[in-house]
Amino acid sequence: MLPVADTEERFAAVRGDEEVLRAGVDRLCGLLGVDTAMSRVADGSLPVYSVDDLVLKLFPPVFLAEWRVEVAVLRAVSGLLPTPTPRVHAAGQHDGWGYVLMSRLSGLPLESVWDQTTAGERDRLAAHLGETISVLHGVPPPQIEDWWPEDWPAFVAQQLARCVGEQRELGLAPVWLEQYPGFLDDVPLRAGTPVLLHTEIMRQHLLVAQDHSGSWQMSGLFDFEPAMRGAREYEFASVGVFVSQGDSRFLRRVLIAYGYGKDELGRDLSRRLMAWGLLHRYSNLVAWLRRLPRPSRPTLDALADRWFGTD
Repeated sequence: MLPVADTEERFAAVRGDEEVLRAGVDRLCGLLGVDTAMSRVADGSLPVYSVDDLVLKLFPPVFLAEWRVEVAVLRAVSGLLPTPTPRVHAAGQHDGWGYVLMSRLSGLPLESVWDQTTAGERDRLAAHLGETISVLHGVPPPQIEDWWPEDWPAFVAQQLARCVGEQRELGLAPVWLEQYPGFLDDVPLRAGTPVLLHTEIMRQHLLVAQDHSGSWQMSGLFDFEPAMRGAREYEFASVGVFVSQGDSRFLRRVLIAYGYGKDELGRDLSRRLMAWGLLHRYSNLVAWLRRLPRPSRPTLDALADRWFGTD
């Protein structure tokens, strides 16, 4: 049987224990008619296994809400996006755990080959990504039981109220914390009708493969468990922090391919995307400042220019 993991603490205790997990995984594979030679995928916060052209992803009982989202969204976007997404073969519950058996995408994580790509290849990848996000946002959000957040304005209000405290707990320096209220008060965030959001588009969740000429092309987008319904521009917080990472040329091409006019790019948009980054459910400015290019001065406006600039 798969182990008891009805709390985050219990799941943390068994997540990396393959001896504890393996018997339940093998039994589930047998029920699904899948080769038990499935091997554990090293990366990821959840247990993931693969063999041949199949991937098995497991969700402990404490994270069944994320399982419902992953399955429903994968089915909703299947075959619709310019970038391939995993196709669901089977989904259900076993020993209280959620599982999804899906097709394995081809390619390598963009993160692993980024330094090998040329400027022209990055231009094409950026355009393809922008088109993919545009189509994604046009897919009707599926009906999902208890899909969080149910109320987008309430979610934004909650993030506004708690973001300073959360970043303080993460160790963010006062020089940054003191700027949050004024910056966020001064940035008018756009709402509009909520759309289907991936919310964690990053180089690790984008796959690329070489075509017949050896050029890198987008070959996959995966990991839809954190999908939400919300404001369109919220999506580009993760794109800026985890994909373009200060590459203004790349971000500009993503946004134009998405549908922004050149007259819509500039400082106002950069500041809005920075604000969404500060309000993101997984925002961690301490970690981002360690990993991303440093701004010209220690201000949120300078960060907006450095990380979300489009010039």
